[in-house]
Amino acid sequence: MKPSNRKSPVKITPFWLYTAFLILLVLISLFNSLYRTSDISWLTFKTKMLDAHDVEKIVVKNKQTAEIYIKTDRLSDPKYQSLNTFKLSKSLEPHYSLQIGSVESFEHKMELAQENFAENELVDIQYKDSTGLVNLLPWVFPILMIILFWMILFRRTSRGGLGPSSIMNFGKSTAKLSNRDVKSQITFKDVAGLEEAKVEIMEIVDFLKHPETYTRLGAKIPKGVMLVGPPGTGKTLLAKAVAGEAQVPFFSLSGSEFVEMFVGVGASRVRDLFKQAKEKAPSIIFIDEIDAIGRARGKVNALHSNDERENTLNQLLTELDGFGTNTGVIVLSATNRADILDKALLRPGRFDRHIYLELPTKQERKAIFKVHLKPVIKGNDVDVPLLASLTPGFSGADIANMCNEAALIAARKARNEVGQKDFMEARDRIVGGLERKGKLISPKEKKIVAYHEAGHAVVSWYLENVESLVKVSIIPRGKSLGAAWYLPEEHQIITKPKFTDRICAALGGRAAEEVTFDEISSGAIDDLEKVTKQAYSMVAYYGLDKEIGPLSFYDSTGENERLLGKPYSEYLGKRIDEKVIELIASEYERAKTLLTIHKSELEKLAQLLLKQEVVDKEDLERILGKRLNNVISI
Repeated sequence: MKPSNRKSPVKITPFWLYTAFLILLVLISLFNSLYRTSDISWLTFKTKMLDAHDVEKIVVKNKQTAEIYIKTDRLSDPKYQSLNTFKLSKSLEPHYSLQIGSVESFEHKMELAQENFAENELVDIQYKDSTGLVNLLPWVFPILMIILFWMILFRRTSRGGLGPSSIMNFGKSTAKLSNRDVKSQITFKDVAGLEEAKVEIMEIVDFLKHPETYTRLGAKIPKGVMLVGPPGTGKTLLAKAVAGEAQVPFFSLSGSEFVEMFVGVGASRVRDLFKQAKEKAPSIIFIDEIDAIGRARGKVNALHSNDERENTLNQLLTELDGFGTNTGVIVLSATNRADILDKALLRPGRFDRHIYLELPTKQERKAIFKVHLKPVIKGNDVDVPLLASLTPGFSGADIANMCNEAALIAARKARNEVGQKDFMEARDRIVGGLERKGKLISPKEKKIVAYHEAGHAVVSWYLENVESLVKVSIIPRGKSLGAAWYLPEEHQIITKPKFTDRICAALGGRAAEEVTFDEISSGAIDDLEKVTKQAYSMVAYYGLDKEIGPLSFYDSTGENERLLGKPYSEYLGKRIDEKVIELIASEYERAKTLLTIHKSELEKLAQLLLKQEVVDKEDLERILGKRLNNVISI
């Protein structure tokens, strides 16, 4: 089939009409200037024209200007050769113009100048008021230019998202509607690792397709579904998959789009959104980051006389109550801050069902890797189960980023495929930051860093409840000058021995500096920060201290964040501080004892780090022996 050669007709818009009109005004102005009469003085008019009886008539325009017409038979005189030779009709167009000041003064001058004229020689004077387009042009042109400027500004504003098509439509909903005829590219097959969440979401999709299956038994589908989870766990992706599977009108927008600088705009947009959804029922509304408008109403907002966010939330609550249970309109929302949402928003009858998305497990990470590795040209040495094991705590977004970083690294090195080494480098870059081999540090500082990292490695190697050590490096990454890499294990519950062993291992670097050099440095600031937080968590949150007892001052609701003071007394706060100091000091001494016992291994490992900068697990086992056989209790 040959392509059509027909050209699409040019679309005439108001913008082009205004442009053509302005061009026409400019041409009229130029035409007027081209045929403009010459201005003369009263003296020139009297001595050269009036006294010579050359004037045929005078037309006074708007009581300001006298247009002078010369007799046709006198135009051949040499003194009139300066007249515009481009005039279309010399007999119809005025030849000169004279500013008269006032009509009374002009008439008096004309009487005096024509005292000695015969009656048939008197000049005919006519009076006219002109309001033509040319005279109005100096006033109309600036106004039209201002109108054109504001039209262009409003068009740019509407494209930027501040209004749909006109500035007067700012109260309309800005939700993007997905057409049911255009199938979304994302389906449940593209959502990996969220099997339980998909089961609940698929039930809602099935209701929209076959509502009679549920309604004949008296079942009511939930009005709203709240997707809650950490950033990057797939909340928005799951909602897009619903749009791809349901094949119903899908309205999607962010919570921040309801909030504008104009009072009442958010509530108006909520009303308009639900009105559109009801008209196209069955349909789905997806509000991403609903915490932008769903924040709990409390005393803080009571100080504001008219809070726009609170008005928008009130309107949303009203709309959720305003339609029936089986009308076919379902509201999906996503947030990673469910603790700050208003309780009225979460009650049954509004958002009935809450789906919690957690960080993926090892098996789920394996499935996520398989999804993101499809477009990647990977080598035969890529071990997906190993990658899933080495990425605990990674969300789906982190895994997608890791696959992309690995491909970028391989492309940078001009490789034909992405290998396992590239994925390991990508993981190290995401966790620790970019390598900075060019960072200049003195030999003394490098030696301190080597013994510091060797101290972490030796202490953790001989502790039972610390994760397996994978490698040690003294290559600067990000803000750190070195790092010890572990293979974290996934735990839902952490016991007190695990806490104390982790604190001891974190203090191993500082302890190694003191054991080796008999002095300490500022390089352990990151370790000390983590240790202090863990110690306070043990004592004040998890109730793991025997003397303080099973008390927890952890605030899961976030209400204590508004308090200026601590939720416990000054006496108890002093005891907590003492127990934290005692805990950290005892674990520090424990680390020093371990390093004193294994000082020779510490020396060998530090020297090896200074030599090759990176030590792998094989070198660690050669120096420190098999880990399970060497674990001791101190």
